[in-house]
Amino acid sequence: MSLAATTIRVDVDLDPVRIGSRSGLLWSRDDFCLAGVGEALRIPVSRPDGAAEALARLAELRGADEVDRPGTGPVGFGAFPFDRSATGELIVPEIVIGRGSEGRRWVSLIGDGPADLDVAVTRLREMGDRPVPRGSQPSDFRLTSVVAPETWRDEIVAAARERIERGELSKAVLARELVLTTELPIDEALVIDRLLQSYRSSIVFAIDGFVGASPELLVSRLDDIVRAHPLAGTAPRSSDPAVDQRLSAGLLASDKDRWEHRITIDWLLDTLLPFCSYVDAEPEPTIVSLANVHHLGTRVEGRLSAPAASVLELVGALHPTPAVGGAPQGAALELIAELEQAERGRYAGPAGWVDATGNGAFAVSVRSAQISGCETRLFAGVGVVADSDPESELAETRAKFQAMLGALIRP
Repeated sequence: MSLAATTIRVDVDLDPVRIGSRSGLLWSRDDFCLAGVGEALRIPVSRPDGAAEALARLAELRGADEVDRPGTGPVGFGAFPFDRSATGELIVPEIVIGRGSEGRRWVSLIGDGPADLDVAVTRLREMGDRPVPRGSQPSDFRLTSVVAPETWRDEIVAAARERIERGELSKAVLARELVLTTELPIDEALVIDRLLQSYRSSIVFAIDGFVGASPELLVSRLDDIVRAHPLAGTAPRSSDPAVDQRLSAGLLASDKDRWEHRITIDWLLDTLLPFCSYVDAEPEPTIVSLANVHHLGTRVEGRLSAPAASVLELVGALHPTPAVGGAPQGAALELIAELEQAERGRYAGPAGWVDATGNGAFAVSVRSAQISGCETRLFAGVGVVADSDPESELAETRAKFQAMLGALIRP
């Protein structure tokens, strides 16, 4: 028999967020959550043009579905590389537990025989009951900058600014890489629990050892509605409320940051328009405040033309946005490859989920880390424009790193 998914509505006291933090397959945004347990198969996604083929493979797994809503049936979790030409993968779990914004829960089972809900619930409960942390935790944390901070400031950011001043491009997003080494493996579930506590308004995800709390929605597709929430422009936060308010107000009034933000919004609207009967954005950016930084953000929403593009097609068109790549896209990506001296891996790539009908949601995977036993890689990026100050850009990366470092390193 071939593999097929069976989706059953359930009324059991199971927390998908808790389960996913322990299983290592999690997508949690607002009141919507999907968690996976086990692995039925992996589907390669050739990029940027392999969306239809990957979705067809996922659709072959469709079976009985008594819930029939976005996120039911077979679901693939994917954390794709930043390099848009690099092949990605969809991980299709054996069991997916979902919770919708209205509180409804469902379980999707993939197998080659009759679905056994009791066995699945037992596995889910055992996963959710797993203690965190499990075993001894590291106490020796060694943090290394792959490129010395001063070198990054003076030879990378400053060089990019000069190229921008010469008119070769408008903006380049450059990232710094840190490597965290520990004497014992880091407990991924413990990191995710800390992120959930500190960044409740962010998209918290865990896929194949890649974990993060991203404030930025690259794109979601629910039936024929498409949404995005791009962020560009950053200011640090302060523990002093009066200073923090000034920093927030200064960001909103900053010509440099508003112009950087406008580049992303205009590009996003132009890129989405061919897929849509209409698409629009909020008229003015608003402040998105996180535990460590403020951002400028603008919500975008549209209605897809029939037949509606899948979320994988939209991801292929939209990644990388100017917020993580630059503008014009081609020139910015060439400059990144030339100057950055880093292999981003999944950092700033699309991370999310897709179901067999093409519904799904993907975050821009900033505020993220790749955990591989005793070694963890993490990045922080900044948007460099003509009037950027390299010292300020370096300070911005330090502020951004605190999101993940605070979850990875604690006494």
